[in-house]
Amino acid sequence: MLSNIKSCTLIGVDGYMIRIETDIVKGLPAFITVGLPDACVKESRDRIASALKNSGFSLPAKRITVNLAPGNIKKEGTLYDVPMALGILLSSAQIEANIDLTKTLLFGELGLDGSVRGIDGTLPMIIEAKRHGMQRVIVPSENSLEACLIEGIDIIAVKHLTELADYVSGAITISPLKPDSNLSDDSIYHLDYADVKGQENAKRAMEVAAAGAHNMLMIGPPGSGKTMLARCFPTILPDMTKNESLEVTKIYSIAGLLKRETPLITSRPYRAPHHTISDTSLTGGGRIPKPGEVSLAHLGVLFLDELPEFQKSSLETLRQPLEDKMVTISRVSATISYPSSFMLLASMNPCPCGYYGSPSNRCKCSVNEIKRYLNKVSGPMLDRIDIHIEVPSTSYEKLKDRAQGEKSVSIKQRVNRARDIQLARYRGTNTLFNSALSPRQIEQYCRLGEAEERLMKKAFTSLDLSSRAYHRILKLARTIADLDESEEIRTPHIAEAVQYRNLDRKYWS
Repeated sequence: MLSNIKSCTLIGVDGYMIRIETDIVKGLPAFITVGLPDACVKESRDRIASALKNSGFSLPAKRITVNLAPGNIKKEGTLYDVPMALGILLSSAQIEANIDLTKTLLFGELGLDGSVRGIDGTLPMIIEAKRHGMQRVIVPSENSLEACLIEGIDIIAVKHLTELADYVSGAITISPLKPDSNLSDDSIYHLDYADVKGQENAKRAMEVAAAGAHNMLMIGPPGSGKTMLARCFPTILPDMTKNESLEVTKIYSIAGLLKRETPLITSRPYRAPHHTISDTSLTGGGRIPKPGEVSLAHLGVLFLDELPEFQKSSLETLRQPLEDKMVTISRVSATISYPSSFMLLASMNPCPCGYYGSPSNRCKCSVNEIKRYLNKVSGPMLDRIDIHIEVPSTSYEKLKDRAQGEKSVSIKQRVNRARDIQLARYRGTNTLFNSALSPRQIEQYCRLGEAEERLMKKAFTSLDLSSRAYHRILKLARTIADLDESEEIRTPHIAEAVQYRNLDRKYWS
């Protein structure tokens, strides 16, 4: 007897429908799994055999063939245990289906005692099931809250194989779960820009960066406050839309980093890997490809402290995701793409000892040492960073000043207003921030008057800017104008945007 169960697999960050066909015929006892299963899928037969026995069922002493279709896609993981076990129960006539299995999708791992255990990547599979018109999805109870993030499809949660069998056969009724609106992971920040003494120029640059998702590099001596500024940065990032939250949650679901109690991510990601990180951990990959730090920072921030200390090869691998907003991982069996539309925030010292150009401390580095240190960050990499800002040492008077600076909440209000302006302007397109404008969109939304054109031409010539740097200045100016709630880009907006490129001339000439 042949049974046909619908399940799902993951390709990149998206689900892909899988049919699990089970056929049981007379012959020598055998359990054969075909359809490009990996070792983990092949081991399912042992888990299924024990789970069936310990749940009051039996594994037929016949020839069992399980086909995971389509057969040209590699199947990985333990999520096929539950649908394979159900297929065996139906094919061996140990139970009869009392629900429409053509409109039902299920997945989950089995314990030897028959318990149904949670798996990673539930959210993208639920989205795929809804896209294909499934009426219900049967999920492990551990994944039920995550599954309920998608409305418009029935979510049935089960804890044990016997419960699943009774539900499918109609012996019991399980009510679909209701969506819970209190599933967000709202973060509580213990830092605030009001706690940062001085550095008003850097704070302003970070406000501009947050409003338009512009890449930013801070250069300054040790102890000047670069790391403190970076750690405060999440407090002024704009709020996420619902679609953005779901997009980020999908990535964290696949990576297995979601909290089961609050699976919906509503705060923009902030990733700060150590400089010893490998290329694979940074951009993603591995034997079984997983999202790297650049994808985990999608729609958020990737902070690289002490930028020149990172391996040069790791920094160069960032060039493609910074430009394309996507990471492509090629393997023999498949090519997988992960989204990586992140904002790069980096910091570095001006020289190996850290005191080049400092008025209070003498630099001990030679000219060649300084050049070698700075050249660890290549020109093409630097060209992809919109804002280069100097963070000088803070004076004693500013440190002792008891006057409180502007709080993060008021800065965030301006950032949110600028973001709302951008969302309204680019409605109907794939553009979310000014930093993502295409050359054609720059022509449309960043038009300059005569005075602004003269200033832009003078800056382009005197700083010897590349065409990429020219476009990035225009995008910056557009963001600064949005913060001023100005429809037109004015001369002060261009002037402020140009000053954020001054470090090109000072350090890299």
